[in-house]
Amino acid sequence: MQKSDPGFSTRNVVVSAVDLFSAGYKPDRAKIFYEQMLERIRALPGVQSATLARVRPFSYAVYSSAPLEIEGYQPPRNEQVAADYNQVGEGYFATIGIPIIAGREFSRTDDENAPPVAIVNETMAAKYWPGKDAVGERLKVKDKWMEVVGVAKNANYRTKLEQPTPFFYVPVRQNFFVQNGFIIRTGQTAAAIMNALARELHALDSNLAPVDTISLQEQVDRMSYTQRLAVSLLAIFGGMALFLAAIGLYAVMSYSVSQSTRELGLRMALGASADDVLRLIFSRGLRLTTIGLIIGAIAALLLTRLMENLLYKVSPRDPIAFSSALVILILVTLLACFLPARRATRIDPVRALRT
Repeated sequence: MQKSDPGFSTRNVVVSAVDLFSAGYKPDRAKIFYEQMLERIRALPGVQSATLARVRPFSYAVYSSAPLEIEGYQPPRNEQVAADYNQVGEGYFATIGIPIIAGREFSRTDDENAPPVAIVNETMAAKYWPGKDAVGERLKVKDKWMEVVGVAKNANYRTKLEQPTPFFYVPVRQNFFVQNGFIIRTGQTAAAIMNALARELHALDSNLAPVDTISLQEQVDRMSYTQRLAVSLLAIFGGMALFLAAIGLYAVMSYSVSQSTRELGLRMALGASADDVLRLIFSRGLRLTTIGLIIGAIAALLLTRLMENLLYKVSPRDPIAFSSALVILILVTLLACFLPARRATRIDPVRALRT
């Protein structure tokens, strides 16, 4: 999951924000501030591009959502046509690394004086305009008709576990919010950019400071914390279970050998070699393990579906995982049987028969 592509670039991209809402900024003043701040950011050494987004990917913020009306689309009965969307600035797709596969990206001229426009993702284009070019089609959001000017490649928006879903973008200049975040493509580290941002912010307003300036990769990692924690806990508990299984099997085999002292002594007195005794002890241990593996495999096949939501691109009944567990448990069995088996080969037949 960590190595998979989220659909956008996580390298050389830094995200940041500034809390204009708490600072008392009104929309008109906020527009001027963002315009001036973006010019300053783009002029910083090492910065390739910079843009705005109301919600940055893999954040805890909630995307805008609204019922839709798609021109020419007749929804099936009981279908609620709706989709999430994000307000982004010009250059957003180039900065974050989401390819535009048809049409164009937003430009500075897509402002409140221009006709409303939108960019949809591949899933939305395929669902509502199947077999057609979505560019030039129209959708209605909150009583406002928008023309589709581009189709963007699918991406993950909240987590890597989500399924492809209809999603679209609108220009922030046509749908302005006071609170927006910066997305910056740069070769510098997040710490270096944060210092430069703080300096430029203070030049515009000494009461402002950058908030949560991190790399986009770190932002993605934050939203993968739940899965990483689950894997760590499962590894710990799995290791403990394996350890307890090994100790339990060792105890059973030790007890079995102690109870079979006379039998083993008799076998050796009748000519059984040390290798024969070893094979006998190991076969008993493997017999017990086989019974446990059959019971455990059946239980695992029934119960692993409960953890399906924690898995990423792997089946709860993954044959490699089950085969690996089988091999590991057999190796543990052999290890747990080794000490009792070696002790059994050292039994004195005469002594054993006298006890």
